[in-house]
Amino acid sequence: MFSLKLITTYSPWLILACLAVGALYAWLLYSKRAPWPKGINYGLAVLRFVVVSFLSFLLLGPLVRYISNTTLKPTIVFAVDNSRSVSLFSDSVQLKQTQQNLQQLIDKLQDKGYNTSIRTLATTQPPQSLPQVKFEEEVTNLSQLLRNVQSDYENQNLAGVVLLSDGIVNQGISPTYAHYNFAVYPVALGDTVPKKDVVLASLRYNKVNYSGNRFPLEAELQHDGFGGARATVLLKENGKVVERKNITIDQRQAIQQVPFQVMASGLGKRHYEVEVVPQQGEFTTLNNTKHAYIDVVKGKIKVLVAAASPHPDIKALRAAIESNENYETELYIPGLTPLKQQDYDVAVLHQLPGRTAGGEAAINLVRRKQLPALYILGPQSDMSAFNSLRVGLNINGAATTDEVTSAVNANFSTFKIAEEATERMQKYPPATVPYANYQLTPNTETVLYQQVGRVKTNRPLLTIHTSGDVRSATLLASGTWQWRLAEAAAHQNPVVYDKLITNLIQLLSAPRNKKRLNVYPVQNEYTSSDEIRFEAETYNEALEPIYGQNITLKVTGEDGAAKSFTFANGENQAGVNIGSLSGGRYTYTATARIGGQLQQDKGEFVVEELQLEALNAVANHTLLYQVASGSGSRLYYPTQLQQLEEDLLKADYKDLIYSTEEMHDLVDMKWLFFVVLALVSIEWFTRKYNGSY
Repeated sequence: MFSLKLITTYSPWLILACLAVGALYAWLLYSKRAPWPKGINYGLAVLRFVVVSFLSFLLLGPLVRYISNTTLKPTIVFAVDNSRSVSLFSDSVQLKQTQQNLQQLIDKLQDKGYNTSIRTLATTQPPQSLPQVKFEEEVTNLSQLLRNVQSDYENQNLAGVVLLSDGIVNQGISPTYAHYNFAVYPVALGDTVPKKDVVLASLRYNKVNYSGNRFPLEAELQHDGFGGARATVLLKENGKVVERKNITIDQRQAIQQVPFQVMASGLGKRHYEVEVVPQQGEFTTLNNTKHAYIDVVKGKIKVLVAAASPHPDIKALRAAIESNENYETELYIPGLTPLKQQDYDVAVLHQLPGRTAGGEAAINLVRRKQLPALYILGPQSDMSAFNSLRVGLNINGAATTDEVTSAVNANFSTFKIAEEATERMQKYPPATVPYANYQLTPNTETVLYQQVGRVKTNRPLLTIHTSGDVRSATLLASGTWQWRLAEAAAHQNPVVYDKLITNLIQLLSAPRNKKRLNVYPVQNEYTSSDEIRFEAETYNEALEPIYGQNITLKVTGEDGAAKSFTFANGENQAGVNIGSLSGGRYTYTATARIGGQLQQDKGEFVVEELQLEALNAVANHTLLYQVASGSGSRLYYPTQLQQLEEDLLKADYKDLIYSTEEMHDLVDMKWLFFVVLALVSIEWFTRKYNGSY
């Protein structure tokens, strides 16, 4: 429905004045004797009267108000819990019949003038009819389903939602805690009678463990009806039983813990399986198995902290390094602590090489094993000996010292510096640095600059140098223990200082990546319901990124089955989506021909089988009853769909009428200009044709 109204910003009585102006103008122009007939003269006078009156009327600022009314029919949404638990633990014949009966209800509602729609747990396009719904979703989030319906129909006439579900929720919050502005009509599926069952509910374990160590893996068993029975719990790796435990199911407790101690051998991702041997008379064995995926890594990174003499910096550095549980430090101070001959991964040399003898053993160890090192300079440092190390920085003429604070290099991107670093570092106490001439050698980056007062200089304070496969870093500041202490006093936790030091250690200890092809999954772990995406980076011989390379990706499962994909890497990192995979450990190999040479990359990732839908075989109709009561409705069963139809029609949901109003200046309508132009043109042509004077 549409209507419009013409209004003016001035008194409507002025329209008479506009008409008078038009009439006067037409009379003055056409009251004289004309060479054409009177009929034409009267017509020309009318044209001039209309044009002048209309132009005068436009001076009054007239507005056009449009009012449009839209009628929305009531909508009934059929929200289907299409999770696996519905098909696993509901009578298949009854489920199919219920789908067909609800589809008939949809058809009847449409005949009565209702709009209908189908929604499922899946985010993909819902099916056109209820019998086409497949119950395959790995998780059930009824609250999200109902919220999505509420959001999608926010500005529409949503009358009610028919919810087909068994009431089992294993993700998100319970829908009983939410408020909906529509009535919910639940149709209850499943069986509420408890079943005799043993359920392996969950596994507890650390996902990352160190090679050669034993780690705990604890299985949690739930049971119903098997109290006092004997059960066997198996721990398997790659299908082979590595440990077996015979237990007595405790009839006094519904939940029982079964612990294992597992040896983490080898490196990489390991796949373990815990299984409860099925009991006689058990309702289902689908929930008797759980999988664990462990990432076995090398032991803790060992950091040698060597110093020319005791210094407060040493304690601050060790505290910062050991804030990361993957790092451990060994202290060496000549004459005080011995230098242990271990396989260190990185070294921190405080004021070494020094002016006094005693630290040569640590320097020689770093040289001999080509250890990446963080050099920290101070008053005891031997600058000439330091320059001879060739670690990316030459210091000349260091006769005096200076007091400086730090300024972050905004162009440094090798590792991420904490967002709050700039603000906090400006409040650090000044540190002592050599006042000298600094020369940076090639392949050296500046992380922090020296700042004197409020003046940021171009002199380095912290640098990183890369030489072949070995990195080194140099910190020119002595007394940085005050930085950590000041930050802890101001913010309780010295996050910026600790993160800076651990980032340096991580960068130094990590092997330099020289690969020209780098293909990797966006995540290291997925679930069986996730879509798995890979991204790729390719580099030329100078290790500069290049794009548009054709890459072949081969993904292989534990059973040896392989899938191949071909894609090209783009500057926007589009990558490739290989879809979802079943649970297990997967390896992948990627190949590409770059610059005429075949490049290869390998890796692995894990897909975890959720199995949430198999854990609970007992329907929760109480939850559905509470949802219905909270929305002013009632609970229905598959045999009561006729009653559901009567209640929906009895509710007699009404159409909603939405009105929208728009205001426009009449002068802004372009078509009126052409109308006026046409009238003026007709008048001019008529006058000329009939001999205007």
